[in-house]
Amino acid sequence: KSIRGSDVDASLYYLGRLIDGGESVEYITRRLVILASEDIGNSNPNALNLATSTMISTSKIGYPESRIILAQCVIYLASCPKSNSSYNAINSALDYIKNNEILDIPEHLKDSHIGYKYPHDFNGFIEQNYLKKNLEFYKSKSIGYEKTLNEWLSKIKI
Repeated sequence: KSIRGSDVDASLYYLGRLIDGGESVEYITRRLVILASEDIGNSNPNALNLATSTMISTSKIGYPESRIILAQCVIYLASCPKSNSSYNAINSALDYIKNNEILDIPEHLKDSHIGYKYPHDFNGFIEQNYLKKNLEFYKSKSIGYEKTLNEWLSKIKI
């Protein structure tokens, strides 16, 4: 929770307690990878890369040296802007699927011979329906890199 709250020193303190208490590197890095996606997400997509690299490298190195890699990751994650937009979006999609009818896939997506337009032939985007119903699960917080993603999405918004 201290990483989520961007308190670097509290985050390091609790990391130290986990290490000193004998918590496994696997458990700590699993939590860091989850946090990088759940609490930082697309506000800084590199957070997931660093957390995953931390998981891989510490699994090869072990204690005591892994403490340095863990600290680097914790400092970075605590210092990042936070957004749970991806977490909220997938939960909204799953909730919709659980509580509503399953939508048919549009014919042009099932069979490319029926009018599918390949976006790469149109500078990366061409207007066409990907769902038979207008649904909105993703609600950006416009934090960090999400702003850049929003610029693109607003240019192509149907």
